[in-house]
Amino acid sequence: MAQNEIWYETLHAGFGQYFSIDKLLYHEKTAHQDLIIFENAALGRVMALDGVVQTTERDEFIYHEMMTHVPLLAHGNAKKVLIIGGGDGAMLREVSRHHAPEQITMVEIDAGVVTFCQQYLPKHSAGAYDDPRLQLVIEDGVQFVNQTDETFDIIISDCTDPIGPGETLFTSAFYAGCKRCLNPNGIFVAQNGVCFLQQDEAINSHQKLRQYFRDVSFYQAAIPTYYGGIMTFAWASDNPALRQHDLTTLQARFIAAHLPCRYYNPAIHTGSFALPQYLLNALAEPGGE
Repeated sequence: MAQNEIWYETLHAGFGQYFSIDKLLYHEKTAHQDLIIFENAALGRVMALDGVVQTTERDEFIYHEMMTHVPLLAHGNAKKVLIIGGGDGAMLREVSRHHAPEQITMVEIDAGVVTFCQQYLPKHSAGAYDDPRLQLVIEDGVQFVNQTDETFDIIISDCTDPIGPGETLFTSAFYAGCKRCLNPNGIFVAQNGVCFLQQDEAINSHQKLRQYFRDVSFYQAAIPTYYGGIMTFAWASDNPALRQHDLTTLQARFIAAHLPCRYYNPAIHTGSFALPQYLLNALAEPGGE
């Protein structure tokens, strides 16, 4: 594939989106997946794995701010954070902006993604790999959460869609492992797709997570790169109060954290847990709950 060609995303059968390749930066099969990074005039640098767009420079901040600041500010005093996946480094960047965590563990299955993204998507990590709190582990995420002796206050599953290497991060074995190594009062969050087009994935995650956690729900954000409407993020905890903070509490924590956000704010936080009725209906149907 060369520059000035058109690249088509293959996530959905029968419809999708395309991107012009203004400059091809990298295209190779790693040990685990097909990785391509290219420049696009509208969205900046774009990374895709196995034919599915993972991130773009233009709008990645929406996804990464919502995946990190919602659970960390809801918790209020997270000392140990675990990131599963996130090889592009942007999730690490946002977690590193919080001063409270004393340890940030990142488990990425593909060392190639970490290496290539530092070279070709340096704005994503923005130096976060140099944070002395970071422990980078190259390992399968399911294996790690089921074998580690450590426990965590926040677990962020920055997974790909449930195809290829990312499929295991939507399984009961993974959720059970996360429950196992999550501290009391801890929070688990995960990327869960665009629910209008991937509703079955949301229902499946909801069913499985409810086997392990008392409070399971979703929150949402509209991210232009991810075709089809709002993206849902799975939320799981044993403490329902963590999902129900008032705006005053969140504003105080947000101000104290001094976060340089471009999307997240406390009002967005509280509003993000309001879900469209079609998803609520689907979750309430037999088999959804």
